[in-house]
Amino acid sequence: MIRIILLVLMAVLPVLAARGPVYVVLWFDTEDYIEPSADDAALRIATELEKLGARATFKIVGEKARVMEQRGRRDVIRALARHDIGYHTNFHSIQPTPALYLRDMGWLDGAAEFRRREEPGVKDIRRIFGVNPSCYGQPGSSWGPQTDRALLQMGIPVYLDEGSQVGVDEQPFWFGGMLHVFAMGRYLIRPSLNDESLLPETFAKFDKAADELEARGGGVISSYWHPTEFVTTAFWDMNFAKGANPERSQWKLPPRRTAEESERCYRILVRYVEHSKTRPGVRFVTARELPQLYESQVGRTADRARIAQHMAERQTFLVTDDGALSAAEMLQTLLGIEPMPVEGPVRRSTTDYAESTIARVVFERAKTDTADFMRTNRRLPAEVWIGSQKLSLQDFAATLAADDGASSTVAVRKGNPEMEKYITTDATGSFSWPIHPERFSAPQLLELGRLQAWTLKPARLR
Repeated sequence: MIRIILLVLMAVLPVLAARGPVYVVLWFDTEDYIEPSADDAALRIATELEKLGARATFKIVGEKARVMEQRGRRDVIRALARHDIGYHTNFHSIQPTPALYLRDMGWLDGAAEFRRREEPGVKDIRRIFGVNPSCYGQPGSSWGPQTDRALLQMGIPVYLDEGSQVGVDEQPFWFGGMLHVFAMGRYLIRPSLNDESLLPETFAKFDKAADELEARGGGVISSYWHPTEFVTTAFWDMNFAKGANPERSQWKLPPRRTAEESERCYRILVRYVEHSKTRPGVRFVTARELPQLYESQVGRTADRARIAQHMAERQTFLVTDDGALSAAEMLQTLLGIEPMPVEGPVRRSTTDYAESTIARVVFERAKTDTADFMRTNRRLPAEVWIGSQKLSLQDFAATLAADDGASSTVAVRKGNPEMEKYITTDATGSFSWPIHPERFSAPQLLELGRLQAWTLKPARLR
């Protein structure tokens, strides 16, 4: 009998040991600066969660922070500060929202404009809450990739929100130098506040997601609400629907929930958190904690031959037992550069080099020039010059990867930028939000996103 028990334990223990942790990121877009009762909702939520031992991330709009300060709501500010504080734009829905003013801008000028508009809000969050925001998330679907550059300049390393513009395997990923929790798919779990009878269904969904993540070595579940949802039946920012921009004197308060309805909302939140905490492998984490849970943004260099084979066939990230590498990191490795954080190219270019081969001495000179560009600008070039002609970045990458380094000429290869498939092609649906002007579409922003996909790769838990 003892022998049988030992055999069973030997079979079961490795399976149990392989089950990874499940991290729940609970976040609240704290944005309604019109309805005063939304302040009370934020206070109640922060207090209830503190009792439960679950820290959340409150992404706060700059104007919301200033209004709470003006109202003398130090009690709310103190309660929120005991959790984690993120940033959710300076004015949220006052026009123009980020996607509108970024749509016709490039990478560099767009980042500068975002910082010009948003840094005052970040500074007010620092002043009022005493911390630098841990993360950022766009208002609604008003997304633009240029925000990443500006956010990193302001010391904000995590992008925490939900959307469909970019995503990898419904789990966190690196993109544009930031750790993203975005496009979480089946791992986004958000119980309805309007029907408590649906909670068992939500619990089952949570348990299934947790089981899947544990079995694959761990992962993240994302859950979010807005404090104003707990006290109102419509969003405060419908004042700005379809691109409207009324003066403050014309703003209308959103309809209120009854006291009983609000209590149901708080009860649903509490029950959801309580259920989540019954699982021994589940831990609530904040955006500020996330970077410490994941491997460094810069990947460890894998076998060069494997990188070369991969990049010759396709330009996209590579996942190995040693970690994950972005196409940008692998390109640096092939050039003999120790991988460092870089941005993608600022524009798309095309190959006009007419020959099928490049002389060795000319190609080596192009490699040296490309490496110098990356070191100097911390950015990938849009093209690589071969005398007076050029190769697109993807064609250069494929050509470099396939080069044996010994022959007198280098065969030109056509690139295959497979990483671009992780950026949606739906330029209208992905920006669908009642606050945007009707039929708003932003293919330019998605194109910039595809250029930054050179930096894209899954984030791996430590």
